Amino acid sequence: MDKKLLDILVCPVTKGPLIYDKPNGELISLSAHLAYPIRDGIPVMLEDEARRLSDEEYQAWRKKHPANGETGS
Repeated sequence: MDKKLLDILVCPVTKGPLIYDKPNGELISLSAHLAYPIRDGIPVMLEDEARRLSDEEYQAWRKKHPANGETGS
């Protein structure tokens, strides 16, 4: 994932920051509790295509990235 692209992409639902999950090929939105897939190197930034993070996944990501706070969703 290109660092410059990652810097400008935001969650389409909350407009919050995204975290690149390279091993799983996803962009994580903590504020929306969603994981957007990356297919063939292209982020699919559609809410309908994203999967909901489990509570366990969400808590694990929050511990790794405490600066990516909630936006109230």
